[in-house]
Formats: sequence, structure tokens, C-alpha cells
Amino acid sequence: MESAPQVIEPRRMAGALMLAVILAGQPTAAQTWGTPPQGQAAGQVVMVEAGSLGSSVAIGGTVVAFKQVMLTAQLPGTVEFIAGIEGDHFSKDQVLVAIDDDDLLAKRRAALAQLASAQSAISNAQVQYSREMYSPQSRSISRSGGMGMPSMFDQMFTQPMQSFMPGNVGGDRWVDRQADLHGYGTQLSQAQSQYAAARSQIDEIDAKLRDARSFAPFDGVIVRKLVEQGDTVSPGQALLEFADLSYLQIEVDVPSRLMPGLSKGLIVPAKLDVGDSQVSARVAQIFPTANAQRHTVTVKFDLPLGVTGGPGMYAEVMVPDITVPVNSVPTIPDSAVIWRGSLPAVFVVGDNGQPSLRLIRLGSYLGPQQVSVLSGLRIGERIFAVPPDNGHSAWSSSQPRN
Repeated sequence: MESAPQVIEPRRMAGALMLAVILAGQPTAAQTWGTPPQGQAAGQVVMVEAGSLGSSVAIGGTVVAFKQVMLTAQLPGTVEFIAGIEGDHFSKDQVLVAIDDDDLLAKRRAALAQLASAQSAISNAQVQYSREMYSPQSRSISRSGGMGMPSMFDQMFTQPMQSFMPGNVGGDRWVDRQADLHGYGTQLSQAQSQYAAARSQIDEIDAKLRDARSFAPFDGVIVRKLVEQGDTVSPGQALLEFADLSYLQIEVDVPSRLMPGLSKGLIVPAKLDVGDSQVSARVAQIFPTANAQRHTVTVKFDLPLGVTGGPGMYAEVMVPDITVPVNSVPTIPDSAVIWRGSLPAVFVVGDNGQPSLRLIRLGSYLGPQQVSVLSGLRIGERIFAVPPDNGHSAWSSSQPRN
């Protein structure tokens, strides 16, 4: 039973500590807190700048492989070979599963015998037809006549009588010859039909023999093995799942009202359920129709190469809500953020030039190493871009360092 997507109430883009990266180019790996931007040294003071921030909705989805297939049995039998276990890599066209085919091989040998018999019948029919064509048997009537006399005397008495009959042109020897030719031609056609039937039967058996082997449709790994060697399977039974894990995607059911904010190629922030990895995802595919029961549209997002995790993981994608106007919010370098337990904070430079610790509420990334602040700072205030000692015990709000 398909589960409904997890939808979080609309908030400022990735509010409540939802951290994401929005890059203008290709998706990159997650930003690391406390990494000084280029050209900034520890203790350097920067000004809180203004950044544009809209509204977005975090929607839960699932990480899926770009290509994944379920290999099933095409004929009944016993599994006699499995190439490997979960995680083993195989190249395209390698045999993954083989089913016992002794019965098919026996049928193929019988079909080959029928094919040889049909070939012999064709050869014999061709010889008989050629003999009748160049040396017709109807030239000398071998059957006994009505008077019971030998053949020569029978022809002497019967042939002149037939030649004087009205409309009898050539006598019945011509009729007999045409009937013999037709009979041998029919035998040749029947032999050729038997050959074609035997050939078709062999082709059918060969197709089933190919179905007894499951080949890798592309380079990939075994994701799940559903049978073991020696199991008896029936047509349609699942054997194993095979996937290409080089490229991963996030599959999300997006509410229809949010679809105007998505377009193919759009870069949006996403979070994977592996160490809260923050990545950028690109819209790869938008399904043309919505689900009639849930009123959602399935959208697939490409993930960067080498991202941590695999198919089946939970992930969240920030889908922009274009119905909410864009606002200006304070923006700071992510290296300025220090943590007091689970609370983010920065050191603000006061009017007297002394630093003071201030708790803030973080929003989303607005650019490389630039994160928005939802509350706790004002545009124009001065902060330490990289606090000395990264704000450890020597620094505190009550006892600032001189």
C-alpha cells in the first residue's frame, strides 16, 4: 500500500534548522559548518548582508536508483544457478540466474529429428515431381483394361475408340499426367510445410531456452535476491532486483498546488537521512498527470554523483511556493555559526568593539557558504566571520575576550 508523502507546514525556506545548498551550477556536496570562506581569517569581522528569501515546503520522498529492474521467471523449473548475492556487481549481458532446461533440450532434439524427416520428405517429393515432369508415368497405362487383356492390347483397343469421342482432345493420358503432376506437387508442398513447422518449433524452443537465463540488462549490482539455488519457480515469480547505483534520484509526490514552482532543470535544496547530509537536487522528470486520489504529481530529482546513501533512504526536498512573496533576510557566512548544544549562535561586535554571544535561528543556504538568519540578527550588524577558537570556553556572553 503506497504511503502518503510527509508534508511539513509551509515556512521560510528550510526553517527550523533545515540547512540546504542552492547553487547556480551543478549540485555539490553538503556544506561543512565552521569552514572559513576563502580570504577570511580567524577573528575577521564582517557585516550582516541582505539576501532574498522566499517560502518553501519540505516534502518527504524516497531515494531511488536511476535504473532498476525486477527479473522474473519466464518458465517453470528449478533454479540451478545464481551469479551472486546482494551488492555484487555485474556487467551488461552477464548471466544472473539460470533455470533447469533439460526438458527443453529434449524437446529440441525431437524437433531436430522432425526437421530432418521433413527435409527427407522434401527431397523425395522433388525427385518424384521431376520424374513425372520429364518421364510421365501416364504414357504407358499400367492398370489393366476393361477387357482383362495385357496393357499393349488394351491400349490398341481402347485408344482408337476414345479418339473418336466428341470433345476428347488428346485422350485421358493428358488428364492422367496432369493429375500425377498435381499429386506430386501437393506432396512437395506438404513436405515443405512440415519443414517450416519443425523450424518454427525449434525457434520457439530456442526462445524458451533464452528465457531460462536471466541476463543483466545493464551494468549494476544485485539489490535483493528473492530465490536460492534449488528453489522451484513458476512463470512470473520474482527472482531478484537489479539496479544501477551510479546515479541516484529522489522520488517525491508533490501536491498539485506547488507544481507551478517546479520546472525541469531547477536546482532545489534537499536533505538525506544519512547524517543530515545537505545536497542540491535537480528536477529531472515531472510526470504528466496527477494522482486522482491523492492529488499529487510524481517528480524525480537527480542527486549529485558520489552522494552518501542508497535506494530506499528517506529524503526531504524543499519545493518553492511561488504564492508567497520574496522577503529580504539577514545573510551570514556559515563559518560564523557556533553551536551551544543544539542551538546555533554567533559572536556579534558591540558598539564598544567587544564581542558578545547571541543565539540565532537559522534558515536555508542562499549561496555557497552563505546561510540565512530568520531571527536574532539585523541587516547591517557586525559579526565575527570566523570566531577565534570557534567559540570555545574562553568565549562567553558574560565574559567576552579582550
